[in-house]
Amino acid sequence: MKILYYECFAGISGDMNLGALVDLGVPEEYLISELAKLSLQNYEVKIERQAKNGIGGIKVDVLYKEEKKHRNYHDIEQIINKSALCQSVKDLSLSIFLRLAEAEAKVHQSTVEEIHFHEVGALDAIIDIVGAAICVDFLKPDKIICSTIELGGGFTESAHGRLPVPAPATAEIFKDIPVKSGRLPFEATTPTGAAIIAATASEFTDNKDFKIQKIGYGIGSKTAEIPNVLRVFLGEDSAAANKEENYMLECNIDDMNPEIAGYLLERLFSEGARDAFITPIIMKKSRPAFKISVLCGIERKDLMEEILFRESTTFGIRSYRVEKSTLKREFSKVNTPYGEITVKKGYLRGELIQSKPEVEECKKIAREQNVPLKEVLKAAIAQNS
Repeated sequence: MKILYYECFAGISGDMNLGALVDLGVPEEYLISELAKLSLQNYEVKIERQAKNGIGGIKVDVLYKEEKKHRNYHDIEQIINKSALCQSVKDLSLSIFLRLAEAEAKVHQSTVEEIHFHEVGALDAIIDIVGAAICVDFLKPDKIICSTIELGGGFTESAHGRLPVPAPATAEIFKDIPVKSGRLPFEATTPTGAAIIAATASEFTDNKDFKIQKIGYGIGSKTAEIPNVLRVFLGEDSAAANKEENYMLECNIDDMNPEIAGYLLERLFSEGARDAFITPIIMKKSRPAFKISVLCGIERKDLMEEILFRESTTFGIRSYRVEKSTLKREFSKVNTPYGEITVKKGYLRGELIQSKPEVEECKKIAREQNVPLKEVLKAAIAQNS
């Protein structure tokens, strides 16, 4: 599994991201030729090797003539969709822009359609975001992981005046994403950088649990004791199974109506719990009770705790980090006398280890066709063997 890992100890901005990915191996000529497919005028991408606090990397600057026009999301959508870029780059670019547009709309109490951007509509932001999508598409990682993100501190200048760090749009984008602040006296992470991470990263951890193959550095414009650089790693997960960092939350309950328990599990799963279950236990004074256990990603920990406090009678929750190992999963379809059924397959080092039909699909077919569930399962297994 190819992993792209962002180490944002000094934050992330659009230009730092481009520099890091070029330093990681995306050819300069390829990036510039792909950006030309946007058919935008009056800009230049300047790429050069520099050093910051003794660390060598790539500095990217987008030079352009100041525009009086402020584009909205629809304008940007048209520019991207009318371009000659491949569809995967278009889709990722628009996904990043939508994160930014939704955040700006929320902050300014407007809608995505109504809001007019300043930084977002400027040429440099378009180049930064579409360039990010081009680089990710070129590298084709199987997973993008990000560290805890440094926001910086102090105040930053914007089209709306002086704003506290993080900028309101950045704070909105980073809901449920682990961040820290105060290590740098300036805006370390911009709204554009925040949107790129939020739209691409699927996991957030400070652990580098992979075999490092390449390292890239994107040089920022600020100077501080901590190097203003973005470090990225390209690595290979050499483990036998995929590993995910999770939290396990637990609480013991002896005074809650059992009828609430089923609803509680439904709420936990609907809000992103990776697993949730109830175990009968005996508490102090030999009182019968049950333990509620919830497995979730780091970004969902606070939400899961709130649900447990609001929906159950517990006064306290235990939590600890756990590592979950999973087989690499693939899904395929098989044709049976009852119709098409999805089969889930699990691989260990490329070897097929597990295979099973999706039970919920089989249940639906069994009900609709009035046949025993075991017959539907049997037919799917037979076709998959």
